Amino acid sequence: MTKTAIIPQSVQWKDDYILLLDQQKLPLETVYIELRTVKDVWEAIYTLKVRGAPAIGIAAAFGLALAAKSYEDVNLTAFHTQLQKDKDYLSSSRPTAVNLSWALNRLTESVEGSLSINAAKTTLIHEAIQIQVEDEEVCRQIGEHALSLFNEGDKILTICNAGSIATARYGTALAPIYLAKERGINIEVFASETRPVLQGARLTTWELMQAGVNVTLITDNMAAHTIKTKGISAIIVGADRITATGDTANKIGTLNLALLAQAFQIPFYVAAPLSTFDLTLTSGEDIPIEERDAKEITHILGQQITPFGVNVFNPAFDVTPNELITAIITEKGVLKGNLQAEIEQQFIVS
Repeated sequence: MTKTAIIPQSVQWKDDYILLLDQQKLPLETVYIELRTVKDVWEAIYTLKVRGAPAIGIAAAFGLALAAKSYEDVNLTAFHTQLQKDKDYLSSSRPTAVNLSWALNRLTESVEGSLSINAAKTTLIHEAIQIQVEDEEVCRQIGEHALSLFNEGDKILTICNAGSIATARYGTALAPIYLAKERGINIEVFASETRPVLQGARLTTWELMQAGVNVTLITDNMAAHTIKTKGISAIIVGADRITATGDTANKIGTLNLALLAQAFQIPFYVAAPLSTFDLTLTSGEDIPIEERDAKEITHILGQQITPFGVNVFNPAFDVTPNELITAIITEKGVLKGNLQAEIEQQFIVS
């Protein structure tokens, strides 16, 4: 008998504002905040109050629609000029996640033929809502395809948070876990804590526990030992950008897991929607890697834990080359083998 798992939602449109689950407060507090200006949205994305490539895209889309609602006493030309400025501003908040620019481009393109400002404002809202609706269905389809790769009793390792609160619903890497739970299929999850911001420890464990999923937390440097001693069946991760050749940027630490999967000869899966692909790039070397504030490493809960003045390198993402990826799972199916050819075919078909 199937049942619906309790799956939290991170971004909600409320006409005059965006209601956002503050992921920085989790898991100790469940706090929803109101975003009422484009600056509020930029700050929420940059400070990781909202995170996860699809959720960032959804929040940014609503943010641009919200910004446009405030444009008063302008003609159509001035409207589009200001819209472009706000689009560029929001794009600067998280440069690695391609869903951000993808969603913002989709919104601006949707109003290119608008004959009035009111029509354009309405179109922007409808387009943002459509992006969210589509993402939920896309995630469900990713889950269906990914679940076909797993079996009863599997133990799956993941990193960061590619779950419901990183998307509209279900998530990408966690989508098959939610579907398995609904269908009574027992799959155990091991969540890597994901230093330095601890998205795995704070977010993945929280949302899976909300749904009643069997989840075990490990530190990042326990991954090899865990794979060896706990019989990990596969590793599945999300993605923030995928090139035309299948090279994949994801949360820092993902490359470590891909190398471990190769060493232990277990599958390494990437789950992501087609909107995460950037076909303008043919190499992972071309993906911009965001570097973040040193305090994410030098401080814990506001307390300095390192020597003052120590040099810090804090990239938010790393790139896994396509040869380490067993398969990429999209809403259209499972891509494996020659990933470049499979990706090309996927976009021809879609």
